[in-house]
Amino acid sequence: MNKNLFLKEMKRNTPSLLLWSAVICLLIFFTMSFYRTFAGNKSQVTGMLNLIPKELLQIKGFTDINSLFSILGFYAANNTIYMMLLGSIYSIVLSSNILLKEEYHKTAEYLFSRPLTRSEIFNTKAAVFVLNVFLLNLITGMIGLLAIYLFKTDEFNMHPYLILSAYTLLLNLLFGAIGLIISTLVRRSKSITTFSIALVMVFYFVFTISKITKSAENIGYLSPFRYVRSDVMSDTYSLDFPHLLYFLGISLVLIFLAWFFFNRKDIYT
Repeated sequence: MNKNLFLKEMKRNTPSLLLWSAVICLLIFFTMSFYRTFAGNKSQVTGMLNLIPKELLQIKGFTDINSLFSILGFYAANNTIYMMLLGSIYSIVLSSNILLKEEYHKTAEYLFSRPLTRSEIFNTKAAVFVLNVFLLNLITGMIGLLAIYLFKTDEFNMHPYLILSAYTLLLNLLFGAIGLIISTLVRRSKSITTFSIALVMVFYFVFTISKITKSAENIGYLSPFRYVRSDVMSDTYSLDFPHLLYFLGISLVLIFLAWFFFNRKDIYT
């Protein structure tokens, strides 16, 4: 890894990190500001929720309406989507462009003329991507925790919150790994931002369909969103080893393959 390149890439990507963090944090705070009103009108809200098909609640990871009236259940049902969907979009857009932009910005010739090996370049940029995704999750996680403390009406257990935060981080890293390998497979210098965003949306659509359509339940296993547990109020809620192995295993394999292909790719300058 090259220190100068690392610092340059961090500086270049900081505005984007701050913007995405600010947007997600604002959404979290805005949503959580309704909790006390929501919990204070339990009977009316329960009547309305009973009209909603149970399948729609299952998308949010809940089968018991009462779980939504706890501060943690409310947070998981309404805010996890921001880090699952928006966090994954940020991650895949960042990772899919961090290598490829040297080609479509016509700076690859300058970069590769420096005394840097391809492995150094890949490792440095991959480290920047991982650190940025971690910082996004750290910032939004801390703001989410602050919002819970500000708007809660009773005590809550932090342990499930930390597990939920770990799940969203793992999901974001997986999509980032997908973005890295996509960028190494593109043969011409062009932005793949639109394709990357569409890919996340397709995976989320598959996950949603599998939750609301019984006959399509099995296709949900094709989506990474399927492996994020958001049932924080469950007594058995934990960071399951098979799910952990799924996220870390696939992410590491994809990053290794991306490194392998990048070292053998024809770079267009």
